[in-house]
Amino acid sequence: MVDLDVRHVESFLVVSEELNITRAARRLHLTQQAVSAQLQQLERSLGVTLLVRTSRGVLLTAAGEELAAGGAKVVADWSTLVVRVRRAAQTQTGAVRLACCPYATNLFAVDVAEAMEARFPGLDVELTSVSTPADELELLTSGQADAAFMWLPIGDIGLNHAVIRTDARAVAVPDRHPLAQRQTVTLAELANDPVLRPEVLTCAEAEDYWLVDPRPDGAAAPRGARSSSLEDCLLQVARGKGIWMAPEPISSLAPIAKLRWIPVTDGGTFELAVVWTDRAPEPLIGRMIAELRTITGYQLVHAA
Repeated sequence: MVDLDVRHVESFLVVSEELNITRAARRLHLTQQAVSAQLQQLERSLGVTLLVRTSRGVLLTAAGEELAAGGAKVVADWSTLVVRVRRAAQTQTGAVRLACCPYATNLFAVDVAEAMEARFPGLDVELTSVSTPADELELLTSGQADAAFMWLPIGDIGLNHAVIRTDARAVAVPDRHPLAQRQTVTLAELANDPVLRPEVLTCAEAEDYWLVDPRPDGAAAPRGARSSSLEDCLLQVARGKGIWMAPEPISSLAPIAKLRWIPVTDGGTFELAVVWTDRAPEPLIGRMIAELRTITGYQLVHAA
């Protein structure tokens, strides 16, 4: 496919009308050198000679005559398409039903809903708070939600996803733990601590990821007791029954007395994603992902 710059075609059309580069440059509010450079680039892109210079101005070649005859419609069609695309981006309407866990999304769920509704009058973002990722999946698969915020991985269950934020791993330890006063810890230093397991994750793959099992040295992560909820898990941590590792934002959203959160320097990161079904209104999901990445500062170059 030929790589054409529409601006170069527009400049050529003005030259074809004036048959004089100097006069065309005045109309285009460009220098004569700039117009000449654009014409040369256009000829290189097409691989043809479009005009020749004479003592009185320029003459169009047969190829130039053909481009002059059809180019105006191409430029007009392109300009119309640009207007339509911009109008479509500014007039998205409808509703998107978004499920979220408070600990995952309290930082920005309301912000993104309000930002999208303010930018696109007629758009309604419905937020539904649930307790666990498993509850989010239930809403998605039952058709009660179009999309959800979830930390990956979630297992191979046929859903689409787009990452919107990365979070460092932190560990919750009781305040009497030998490492409790440390500013950072490593996985090796946690090798003998059983990791508690709240019944909130969606699959075995997710549990292994949250526990970092196996550890970098190949050893299995020591598994602690299960608990029915995140809150119960953290209470068990505070009582010295084990530790728990999670995305760092949970440390500020789930404060529990008598425990400390410490960054794990070699624990890798968690990816928070928008997850959606094939039934979801994809133009609205795409707009939401863009808004979320703006709010969180997530850049695609960070993605693996």
